Amino acid sequence: MSYQHKYIDGTNIHFPLGKVVCIGRNYAEHAKELNNPVPTEPLLFIKPGSCVVGLEGGFAIPTERGSVHYEAEIAVLIGKPLSNNPNREEVLDAISGFAPALDLTLRDKQAELKSQGLPWEIAKSFDGAAVIAPFVVSSTYPDVTDIGIRLTINGEVRQDGNSALMLNPIIPMIQHMAGCFSLQAGDVILTGTPAGVGPLNVGDELVLELAGGTRFESVVR
Repeated sequence: MSYQHKYIDGTNIHFPLGKVVCIGRNYAEHAKELNNPVPTEPLLFIKPGSCVVGLEGGFAIPTERGSVHYEAEIAVLIGKPLSNNPNREEVLDAISGFAPALDLTLRDKQAELKSQGLPWEIAKSFDGAAVIAPFVVSSTYPDVTDIGIRLTINGEVRQDGNSALMLNPIIPMIQHMAGCFSLQAGDVILTGTPAGVGPLNVGDELVLELAGGTRFESVVR
């Protein structure tokens, strides 16, 4: 399974795929729908680069491992190294692009592990667990506090959110991440999912979009 970052025009991005840094419960309504408390500080976890696949042409899910839930998210591509509590200007300069993405979760396995107080990477880091569309250049969204994310499945809008609703906005979020561990060119930030998550099924037809910037159709195989 191979993946290489690229822009919406098909141009390959010169830096390699790195890690995928995620934030959990970054929309209050999503935390509520899963009966999770809202964190008092950013809840971070990491997916390995090996779990990333492209959205185009469809993607597979591991149906033999229980319910696979979709979580539509705004993906941010990092194009320059960040560490040691960067300032706002440094973060903005390091953002190379934005894309719609899916953070896939083995929900049954996650619930089982959480009930035992155990780490739940297994539920978040399987092959194909991060589905990422091609990126648009960062200048497409000069105001990162107003980026819409929408997921439609089989003609029905399931998730419709906006970065304005994030508990941890994009720039402070990345500053916090880079204060915890270094970010490298090629890393991807998944910025959290709005309410409306649910199970995927083979054959589902998806439309995943960032409002005003990019729209992609795909299918679950």
